[in-house]
Amino acid sequence: MIDRDADKRLAAVAAVREVCDDMLVGLGTGSTATHAIAALAERRLRIETVATSHASAKLAESLGLRVRDFAEVSRVDLAIDGADAIDAELYAVKGAGGAMLREKVVADAADRMIVIADGSKRAQRLGGTPLPVEILPFAKSYVVARLAHFFDRTAERPNYRTDNGNIVVDGHGWDDTALQTLADSLVAIPGVVGHGLFLREIDAAYIADGGIVTRLERGRNPR
Repeated sequence: MIDRDADKRLAAVAAVREVCDDMLVGLGTGSTATHAIAALAERRLRIETVATSHASAKLAESLGLRVRDFAEVSRVDLAIDGADAIDAELYAVKGAGGAMLREKVVADAADRMIVIADGSKRAQRLGGTPLPVEILPFAKSYVVARLAHFFDRTAERPNYRTDNGNIVVDGHGWDDTALQTLADSLVAIPGVVGHGLFLREIDAAYIADGGIVTRLERGRNPR
């Protein structure tokens, strides 16, 4: 039986080898990202970090990492984060941890963005994975009605707010044949503040499956 948690850690350890002294590193959110934060702390490098969630910031600080306020940062050297699903083109769905908006901002600010994942996150198609959409609470009913054009079913996460104070609706059953068109359509809806489609942000991925780590680079063959 494959130990998925062990694979997550292997992928994290491989990814943090890219981190060097004097870097500013973006820390992701979620179960896989916690492995990266722990692996990074173990290296005891001379670095600073920014975090995509309060939970990641708290963990990083507890492990001795210096965390800066991203509001004062315009550029990051390297960002490391997990994914809910990722395909061969390094298109991904993220947001199970609810931090996809902050994650996307940090990823876009980074010179290099790395995804870490276990083999179960590899996908031929992304449409089978729920797509999170972050919504301004004021616009909930209006936005959910608009989302019916793109999803077979939507489900609001109960009793949940993001670190931004917004709600998250997960879209199920969506057409993944025109990803950029869908992404553009979602952000065009007033009241949508973010979504979990990552189409151009990811530069590389370390994926561990059964103890074997594969590195994928955008536009290159895996090594």
